[in-house]
Amino acid sequence: MQNTSVNLQNRLAVCSWSLQPSTPQDLIAKLQETGVRGVQLALDRLRDEPAVWGKSPELLQQAGISIVSGMFGCVGEDYSTLETIRLTGGIAPDLTWAQNWKNIQATADLAKNLGLKLVTFHAGFLPHEESDPNFAKLKQRLIQTAEVFQARGITLGLETGQETAGVLFDFLHQLARPNVGVNFDPANMILYGKGNPIEALRKLGPWVRQVHVKDARSTKAPGTWGAEVAAGTGEVDWPAFFATLRQVGFQGHLCIEREAGVQRVADIRAARELVERTFR
Repeated sequence: MQNTSVNLQNRLAVCSWSLQPSTPQDLIAKLQETGVRGVQLALDRLRDEPAVWGKSPELLQQAGISIVSGMFGCVGEDYSTLETIRLTGGIAPDLTWAQNWKNIQATADLAKNLGLKLVTFHAGFLPHEESDPNFAKLKQRLIQTAEVFQARGITLGLETGQETAGVLFDFLHQLARPNVGVNFDPANMILYGKGNPIEALRKLGPWVRQVHVKDARSTKAPGTWGAEVAAGTGEVDWPAFFATLRQVGFQGHLCIEREAGVQRVADIRAARELVERTFR
């Protein structure tokens, strides 16, 4: 039992942006409050604000906190509504592609220097049909992005939610890149109204490289966002979710993410306790 507990502790992490840190020291203090010793680190701040965030790896190591993976965002993203993020999200928009491509290359170098093996991001809304004129464009941009990370020995995790599991499944088959997998977020499936998280996990299981522990409630008004809520208070069936993770042979990290609410540390601590109670 003790070995199981230790193994789980080593697989738990917190998404750094969930804690809204102002400095690396603030991030460390909040992480210590959560009782979790791993972090998925937002790389944009290290890339864009090196004077403030450049010493993060050294400070985290000194505090006994391991960086389990990285994450980067794309410029120009507008999450105001489902429609605005569909138009502005990820690497799909032409207006922001040049800057995103520049950032992607710099982020890949940064991730390599940090010794990371996994970096995740939202690619944007994937076209449902291969005949869609945007299909070939997004596929080519993802291939470019995947190759940049593959050259540095890094796996790229596409975050779930902006399309159904079936669409993502088909796209991954078409992409056929060995270093492209999935960062599975069950709450996003609910927030975007893209299907049952458990069924989606079964379909995407072979590609899942990391999981976000996040919860949500579906919208009552189609075409609008659902609501992100503290883990354990939403619609994710956590016992079934964790059982399915075992069934698909998942061995990666469980990264707690909280993007709403005013008591982030307390909510993350409660999520950690939920995982410790439920993941067997």
